[in-house]
Order: sequence, then C-alpha cells, then structure tokens
Amino acid sequence: MSKSPWVLLTGEYPPQPGGVSDYTRLVARGLAEAGDEVHVWAPMPDTGRSLGGDPAVAVHRLPGGFRRRNLKTLDAFLDRQAAPCRLLVQYVPHAFGWRGMNVPFCLWVARRPEPVWVMFHEVAFPLSRCQPLTHNLFGLVTRLMSGLVARKAERIFVSIPGWESMLPRSCKARRSVMWLPVPSNLPTAVSPEAVATIRKHFASANEVIIGHFGTYGHHVTALLGRALSFLLRKNPKRRALLLGRGSERFAANLTTEDPTLRGRIIATGPLEPERIAVHLAACDCLLQPYADGVSSRRTSMMAGLALGLPIVTNVGPLTDPVWNETNAVVLARFGSSENLAQGAETLLDDPKRRAALRQRAVEFYESHFSLSRTIEVLRDGITEAT
Repeated sequence: MSKSPWVLLTGEYPPQPGGVSDYTRLVARGLAEAGDEVHVWAPMPDTGRSLGGDPAVAVHRLPGGFRRRNLKTLDAFLDRQAAPCRLLVQYVPHAFGWRGMNVPFCLWVARRPEPVWVMFHEVAFPLSRCQPLTHNLFGLVTRLMSGLVARKAERIFVSIPGWESMLPRSCKARRSVMWLPVPSNLPTAVSPEAVATIRKHFASANEVIIGHFGTYGHHVTALLGRALSFLLRKNPKRRALLLGRGSERFAANLTTEDPTLRGRIIATGPLEPERIAVHLAACDCLLQPYADGVSSRRTSMMAGLALGLPIVTNVGPLTDPVWNETNAVVLARFGSSENLAQGAETLLDDPKRRAALRQRAVEFYESHFSLSRTIEVLRDGITEAT
C-alpha cells in the first residue's frame, strides 16, 4: 500500500529504555511486517549497550542526538531517496535534546518538503502561576516548538484526547486531530503453564494475588500504599506482587511501616518484557492508580488490559472520556485511596465479576488500543492523504 518509505524520528529507541522507545519499535516493526520500507533515526545510546537488531527495520543512529550537524546528515539521507519519504515524528519535547528546548530541530521539521505526520506523546510543559518563572519560560518555549511542528504536519495524532487543547488553533482549523492510543509494549499472550508456575511460587491455592506494575513515583505510591496496606490487612489470604523499577524500595517502605505485612509483599524489580507479562497474568486483579487519572498513554494500564486482567484504577484530569463509557475496568474517584481500596475489595469478593471483567478487558483493548489498530490507522491514512 505504501509507496513512500516511512522515516520515524524519535528521541529514544531500544536499547534505550522508555515508553516512547518501546512504542516506536512496535510501530516500526508493525509497518515493516505490513510490507512497508521503514527507517528509524534515533540518538546513539550509551556506550556499552548492545544495539540489537530489527531485521526488517533500518535503524540509523545519531551520535549526540538531533544536533545541527546531525540534521545535515538527515538532510542528505532524505534528499537521496528515490521516492519522497513520509516523516513520522514521535514527539515529546524533552526527547530531542537541548534540555527540552531544541527549537532548531522543530524549525528543521517545519522546513522539510516531505509530508510530515506527528504523534504527540506529550505536547508542552505546563504553565502555572504557582511554579517558578523558569518553568513557565520552559512551558512557553515548548509551546513554540510544538506549534512549529503541528503547523507543518499533514496529519496529527495524539496519545490522549486531552493533548488536542494544547495544540495551536490554526492547525486544528486546517485539519482534524486524531486520537491514536498507545498499545501494550508487552506480550499480549502468555503460556498458561508459565503462569501456573508463578502462582504456585508466590501463593497457595486458596490465596489471591493483588498486582501492580509501574515505576513507583511518589504521586502514585501515596495512593497505592494506603490502598494496598488496607487490602492486605483486611484478609490474611491476600498477597501483593509488585512489578517494575522501584518496586523493591516501595515494598521495603511498606513493610517498615507495617512489619505484619512482611512475607506477603513480593517485589520483582525490573524484568524482561516476557517475564513481566507472565507475572502480571498470575495476578487475580491489578491495582493501578495514576496521579492524573487513567489515560490511554499509560502503557502499564495497556499491559494489564491486553492480558485480560481485572483492573481497579482511578479517574483524573487527563482521563479520556472512553474510560467513563466502558465497564471493562473499575473506576475509583480521583485522589482517593479509600475509594480505590473499596473498588478492589468488592472485586476480590466476587469471582464471577472478575471473570466478566477479564472478557470485557480483552474486548476493550482489541477494539481501541491494539497494535493492529494503530498500524491500520496509519496505513489507511496514506490513502486519505493522497
């Protein structure tokens, strides 16, 4: 379908860690598997890390990132192409260097003759009277940057609907902005035997496992810690399984505050994606609070949905309308650890409801968030744009 090669510009790509890194690889591989020619341009990762390989994707590395001299390298590459390329920018303001203020890169994008498509994972740093002047200056510069890229763009995608209001009105008037949710960056199918092994290792047959997957920032742990402690104290046959970077420190803090919870909270620390998926699938439910509310840019949420897990989460300022319209998850009030715990309590006491949520979670993920849908939208957009 695609006669023009895709050129994906991203501030991070594996082995560099990060949600945008994982997302870009998924999209690049998906487009290549659909038969398209795909090039990825990304900064050179730290020395000592294996670059690995994507046989169907041409990955080009820029030492030092998107500096002026490297933009000349990109110019030369694009000018050599027999057919015009389509630039797909994975936009996060801080990802392109210059401490989040790489205005020259945005000017470069705005001046290139190729069709430019932009996926806004984030748009700009927030503005507020309550923050230092330097932060507001940063917010103004990042708005200038996103405006330059958005006005050039032939097509604009956003990871959550809430970003649309931050884009310049002029670009919205000329073209529609489309919500393109981020799919799970973990395997969406796991071995039942592997799951059974994990469950047997961490819990007995009559115990339930409450899981959480994240990076354990303080805004999240303030909600998660109180809710999890309440649930574990309420019933001695409950265990917690904490996955992700920072989980070990968080578990240690919880057991220090309440020594009676020792031995009932398991923290894995960072794991390979395949192992994370198996551990998640071993949980009876997930407790996934978010400081600004659940939204489609939360890959930890997508991972649980894709595996068909019952999930308790919360609404907030950045919650997409679709979450209030679905009955595939349990939604708690914003900022309430008590309401979060109550939602999990009713779910843990009702195995039939958990089974129903498992089915609805898979259906919800497949219809709204799956990688196949992302690739379909991108490739169908080629016909619409030509």
